[in-house]
Amino acid sequence: MTSTPLPPNLTILDSSAADARKDSLIEYPSRFPIKVMGAKVDGFVHAVTELARQYDPSFDPATIELRDSSKGNYLGVTVTITATSREQLDDLYRALSSHPLVKVVL
Repeated sequence: MTSTPLPPNLTILDSSAADARKDSLIEYPSRFPIKVMGAKVDGFVHAVTELARQYDPSFDPATIELRDSSKGNYLGVTVTITATSREQLDDLYRALSSHPLVKVVL
């Protein structure tokens, strides 16, 4: 079997090069907002805040933004953390997504 040469304007990226580029979309450390939505119930904001603090000990609760849904049944909470690694973000997203009061994490 013979291989056909690629035209000069095409190059094949090594998968590790593509992974490195994907991982570098966020420069660490950086401020990173995370939007969390859930039913508007007692304890929801506290639960989100505690998880943010667990994964970012320097989390400042003054950065929390709250937004009610149009009918007032749901609450959007935006927390801005200092992201230090992809692993930290992945772990926080998993923790938030698995919390029983949380409906959506963006």
